[in-house]
This record gives sequence, structure tokens and C-alpha cells, in this order.
Amino acid sequence: MTIAAFVLLLFGAVPIALVLGLTAMVYIQASGNTVLFESYPQQLFAAIESYGLLAIPLFMLAGELMNEGGVTRRLIDLARLLVGGFRGGLAYINLVANMMMASIVGSAASQIAIMSRAMVPAMEAEGYDRPYSAAITAAGGLLSPIIPPSMLFVLFGVMAQVPIAEMFIAGILPGLLLGLAFFLAIAVVGIRQQYPKGRWPSRYEARRALVMGLPALGIPLIIIGGILLGVATPTESAALASLDALLLGRFLYGELRLACLPMVLQRTAMNAGLVIMLIAAAGVFGWVVTYERLPQLAAAGIAALTTDPFLFLLLLVGVLLLVGMIIDGIAALILVVPILLPIAEQQFGVSPYQFGVVVCLTLVLGLLTPPVGAGLYIASSMTGTPPLRIFRALLPFLLASLATLVLLAWQPWLTEWLISR
Repeated sequence: MTIAAFVLLLFGAVPIALVLGLTAMVYIQASGNTVLFESYPQQLFAAIESYGLLAIPLFMLAGELMNEGGVTRRLIDLARLLVGGFRGGLAYINLVANMMMASIVGSAASQIAIMSRAMVPAMEAEGYDRPYSAAITAAGGLLSPIIPPSMLFVLFGVMAQVPIAEMFIAGILPGLLLGLAFFLAIAVVGIRQQYPKGRWPSRYEARRALVMGLPALGIPLIIIGGILLGVATPTESAALASLDALLLGRFLYGELRLACLPMVLQRTAMNAGLVIMLIAAAGVFGWVVTYERLPQLAAAGIAALTTDPFLFLLLLVGVLLLVGMIIDGIAALILVVPILLPIAEQQFGVSPYQFGVVVCLTLVLGLLTPPVGAGLYIASSMTGTPPLRIFRALLPFLLASLATLVLLAWQPWLTEWLISR
């Protein structure tokens, strides 16, 4: 009955937070343990009673302030200075700017929306076809959940009870590796399609880009540097990044109007509220999952298939690709971590850092794959391009992502080496 209620609600277009909360209530009623209803509010609150979760709204606020204050445009100008002269230069600029934004925004969907508005019209004006421009922008959004900071990493760290700062550090090498794979994909497509040769900025343009762009680059440096040096927690780094974005947009670039702040705060509160509500409902659902001993049952089933950690992670990637195609990444993470993390650690000796990076990257691929593909539809609505045309142009980047996932599953040191330094 509980499974039937979950499936019915999930495919009945009910918000996922309500699906999780109502399914837990159905289970309690069906099991006859109605006394558990007394613990229901306590479990809801316990799921969000974590200092680390404060980083989520603060990183959202930093991204909103950057976009309103013109910080995003300065990062794009800085990226042009670095890679703008290569063939297919704007494609590389798009990717480098996405990597810079990934170290600030932390949300793939938000990043795709921001960069689609900023980059696709410029690429189209220089001769790139619109589906390919939208595809590069959408693919760049995949960097957001891997390069720190990452909302998925924050959530995973809270659920897995591992330090969020160490999860961020674990994502640095995989994020750079994924960026390199995307660079190679752009190079191959650029040679085949003969995209226009880029233009290096003039000396005046380069000087201006440096002067205006370096302060903007200070935001990711504050976040990553504060965490790596141990002088600030991820939550404190997010607060400092928000303050820096506010000061830059208001006083240096002069584009952030005080009249816009209520709207910025409202958008941040609404988006963060949705995430926190989902986490609270998932806490109750995870409580039910543990009560029913589902992790133990799943462990027995997986152990019958393989005892090799690499094969286990490949099986995990295959299953989660299907899950990510149907369910939002945050919701899917909340569903699978309580069940699969104990199996990975106890049965196969997989570290939580390797597990977390592989799971987060796999789930976020669902943003760009039908039938749900929220990121695909965001890029489509922002650019006016049919989703299937964007998806076809995305295939080289999806293949590059899968190759990166296989490498991360095969070589655990890629996620653990920086942590041990």
C-alpha cells in the first residue's frame, strides 16, 4: 500500500515534498503504529536542524546579487581575456565563465538560467547556431554541482554526516576533470563544424577586463580559499560571498539598485524555502526507510550481483541515470542516500566522498535528459530552441560526462587526494 501511494503521488504531478511526507503518513497508518504520528513533527524539524544547511540560502543570495549587480558580465569579460582568441572562442568563453560561476552559484538550474541569458545571444550573433550555443550553456551547468560550492554537496554532507568543507574539497579535482572533458568536446565539435576563429581582446580591452574582472573573481576565491585554508566554514564563506557581491554590485559596478534588494531577497527566500521544505519531508521519509530496513534488503540484493566496488559504482551510475531522468536531483539524492550510502561504505568499502561526488554528478545529468530534464527546458525557454534540438547538440557533452563518471568510479584518489593533503 505504501509503495502504491508513493508511485501514485509521484506520477500524479504532486510536489515531491508532499509525496515524501504523505507517503510516510500512509506507511504509519498502514503499519498500525499510529503512535509514530506523535514523532512526525519532531522528525520534520530534526531533518533541518543543521547549521550547514544555512549555506544553501546564502549561496542562492550570492548568485542573485551577482546577476543583479553585473558581476556575471565581468566574469564573462575575464573569460574572454583567457580563451577568447581560440577557434570557437565564444564556446570556450562560455565554458570558462560557467566554471567561474559554478564556484559561486552552487545550483545547476540557476546557473543555466543566468548563463543562457548572458551567452546564447552573443554566440548566435557571431555565427554559432542556437542549439549548440544553448547546449554548451546547459552543459556548463553540470559543473555547478561538482565545483564547490554545491547545494547537492551541502545536502549530501548533512545527510551523510561528513564535513561539508571536505565534500567541497573532494569536488575540486573532479570538477576540473569534467571541465577538461568539455574543453575537448568543444575542440572536436569546433574542428568538425569549422566555427569562427576567436578574437583576442585589444590591450585596452584586456586592461579593462582585468581591472573590472579581478574583484569579481574575488568572490570564488573567498569561498574556496576560506574553506581550503580553514579560516571559514562553508556557511561563513557563503555569507562573505553574498556581502562581497552586494558591495561590488552597489559601489564598484554601480548596477545594483537598492530598490531591487526586496525582490532579490524574496526570490532567494522562495527558492530556499522550497529546498528546505523538501529536506524536512525527506527526513520523515528517510526515517520510514530506515524503520523498514530497506538498506539491509537492498544490500543483500546488490551483494548477489557483485562484490567489486568499481562494478558496484557502475551499477549505481546506471540506476541513478534512470532515477535522475524522472525525479529532481535534490529529491533523488534525498531518496537514495539513506538506502545506498550504508551499502557503499560497509559492503564495498567506498568512501563517502567518492560516493557523494559520483552520485551528485550522475543525478544532475538528469537535468539535461528527457523526459523531465528541467535544465533542458530552462535552456529551451530562455533561448526559444526546441528541447530535442538542444539535446542532440548536448550528446558530446553527455558522453564526456559519462566518461568522467567512469574514471571517478575507477580511481577513488581523484576525490580523496586533496582531502588527505
